[in-house]
Amino acid sequence: MFSRAEKVIKIPHGLAREPLNQGILKMKGLTVVESCTFTKGLKGTMFLEDHLLLFVLEGTYTVRFGSQEYIIRKNEMVLLQKSIMVEYEKSGEEGSDYVLDYMMFFLKEELLTGFIKMAYLESNYPSALVPVSVKAVNERLINYIYSLKPYFKEPDNIRDGLIKVKLLELLFDVADADEQFIFQFLQLKRSKRKSITEVVEQNLTNPVSLNDLAYLSGRSLSAFKRDFQAIYNTTSPVRWIRNRRLDIAKEMLLSTSLSVTDVCFSTGFESVAHFSKVFKERFGVAPSTCKQPLQKPNHGAPLKF
Repeated sequence: MFSRAEKVIKIPHGLAREPLNQGILKMKGLTVVESCTFTKGLKGTMFLEDHLLLFVLEGTYTVRFGSQEYIIRKNEMVLLQKSIMVEYEKSGEEGSDYVLDYMMFFLKEELLTGFIKMAYLESNYPSALVPVSVKAVNERLINYIYSLKPYFKEPDNIRDGLIKVKLLELLFDVADADEQFIFQFLQLKRSKRKSITEVVEQNLTNPVSLNDLAYLSGRSLSAFKRDFQAIYNTTSPVRWIRNRRLDIAKEMLLSTSLSVTDVCFSTGFESVAHFSKVFKERFGVAPSTCKQPLQKPNHGAPLKF
């Protein structure tokens, strides 16, 4: 089992603050990340802002989503659906001096739309999207990955549009390598409708936006808002979700030894300052005040809310 990181990294946006032992190619919102390092094990939690296709060239990259654990080994790839939060552990192998080498491709909706049109993909896709799919990588794909490595040495000299062309080439190679991935690409564009209450409850403490929840429920943003308002009898889904998170945070502060910072990041908030502000607005006291009954049980009566 993994331990949750202090703060969830939203990627690819959050990768700009990661260590410098990785290369990043970015152009018009398209992102490719290369990382080659030496490690015996790094753990964390990340929230996917885009669909992610990850290739492991050396080492292992373990992903945990819900109750399932997936291990991606050398010359394997994994496709991860956007708007989900996963825990990860990545490590090099003992026999190779703990070298960890992988490459991440973030796939935006517009790129998938262009690929689906160019590839003339049929619509006879399976009924359910698999959020995490692991497959072996063939020699053609391995050669493609290595062909990109020189680009990371001079990212500022790459001509406009080249990254997009290379990502489309990647999608064609992946689809040719495994037919099931063709259907997964289609499903990334066409999520099946799900219960709003189920989607909201499953992701309440994740750093999700309304757009993320709408995507996960298989609805447009306007349809999601309309259905949410009808189900929860509220005019503001954002305020309703925030208040639920604050209620959970208050309970955690009163009943556990977690710090304010830990509770903040464990309930979907991304800034301690913002969390403290909205907490005080809702309950009239700062989050740190709620720790007093736990820390000093014999001094004074518990706070009333």
